[in-house]
Amino acid sequence: MLFFSESKVKHDLDHQIYLLNRPEDYSKLDLTEAEKAYLADQLKADSFVHFSRLPELSVACLPEGDGPQAFEKARILATKVQKSCKVKHIAIYGEASDRAMAFAEGLALAAYKFQKYFSKKEDLLESIQLDSSFNDGQLQELNAVVSATYLARDLVNEPLSYLTAKQLAKEAQKAGEKSGFKVEVFNKKKIESLKMGGLLAVNRGSQDPPSFSILEYKGEGASGQPIVLVGKGVVYDTGGLSLKPTPGSMDSMKSDMGGAAAVIGAISAAAANKLPIHVIGLVPATDNRPGLNAYVPGDVIKMYDGSTVEVLNTDAEGRMLLADALAYAKNYKPALVVDLATLTGAAAVAVGKYGVVVMGTASDEEFNALSTAGDMAYERTARFPFWEEYDELLKSTIADQKNIGGREGGAITAGKFLQKFTDYPWIHIDIAGPAFLNAAHHYRSQGGTGVGVRLMYNFLKSKV
Repeated sequence: MLFFSESKVKHDLDHQIYLLNRPEDYSKLDLTEAEKAYLADQLKADSFVHFSRLPELSVACLPEGDGPQAFEKARILATKVQKSCKVKHIAIYGEASDRAMAFAEGLALAAYKFQKYFSKKEDLLESIQLDSSFNDGQLQELNAVVSATYLARDLVNEPLSYLTAKQLAKEAQKAGEKSGFKVEVFNKKKIESLKMGGLLAVNRGSQDPPSFSILEYKGEGASGQPIVLVGKGVVYDTGGLSLKPTPGSMDSMKSDMGGAAAVIGAISAAAANKLPIHVIGLVPATDNRPGLNAYVPGDVIKMYDGSTVEVLNTDAEGRMLLADALAYAKNYKPALVVDLATLTGAAAVAVGKYGVVVMGTASDEEFNALSTAGDMAYERTARFPFWEEYDELLKSTIADQKNIGGREGGAITAGKFLQKFTDYPWIHIDIAGPAFLNAAHHYRSQGGTGVGVRLMYNFLKSKV
């Protein structure tokens, strides 16, 4: 696993990177006059210059500014550097700054590759050493956040042949043992005793049992009511009997548990960094298949909270199991509940891969804090309206509500459906757009991106 450390003790370095705050700072570097002249000329056209010598040397000029956009430009610059130097060990030299830390973060995130199922594996970046001017606590924090993002990416990239609902619960337990939080897992018998009708309905078409995982971290000094994170854990989605119809529509459906991965990753990062906060994670999990006694369009399902839902589309399954988890969250009398889910194609159509869609009943203060956290991670939030008129679209003639509201406003009606199961301050985050990419986008890897981990870590940290 890739790690950060101070460069006081050096490995056999493959590559050295010097970070400049301004182009003219090149004069301070230990280079020959010929190299300085070459560097000065090259920096006029590009912010990154590579020297072919042993160990390899690169010089990168950090972007100007001190804010989210400057930090993101630094991460993107690091991606460019990483692509040019396929090495195991890198040392970074330069003045400690937020831009430099963002550069290191981008370098680490860009180096990710899911190789578990390759017979021949590439050598990947193993360590990043930073100049001793960098604070060791900052490096440890960054390492924990990057590791948690790697974990989330790994989980999303795992195929159903490995990552069943039962296995997802085991992975949460492994993460808890490593980072220092508790995990309790409800098996099918327990879920049935709790009458979690939404989760059980989606599971009826599967030969594999569902799971319901409860993650809990309470840091030293934490006080007040907990924040609850809920993650959609549909480990594979065929659409059920409302089978996904379009070519290629199932290719990436192993990623439909991206919300669960984000919750596991965010709590892992919070625990590893010992944030003085009380956070609980709820992960309802199953696959959605058309087999066995699969639930059907027209069914009426009795949910955990006793309300009824008319099913009009079995491919609107994520909201069914999320609803049970949101209702269960009431048991904790939470200060705030945040759910993360690859919930709707409508959200992906609206914002693409460039951000996540948010809505809910929490205060403007909470949404503003989430927006700030998203800007810093560059997992930006787009707040959608949550007007009561959308409730009309979910009215059923035979049950308390329908599970879909029609094509128009699809992301919002999905959120409105979930709202019925809440009685606390709540934020819904639809991560469908950026959770899984067919091609890498800068430091966001092909496949699972781990979106939501850095966003939620920043948000939780803001509560300290």
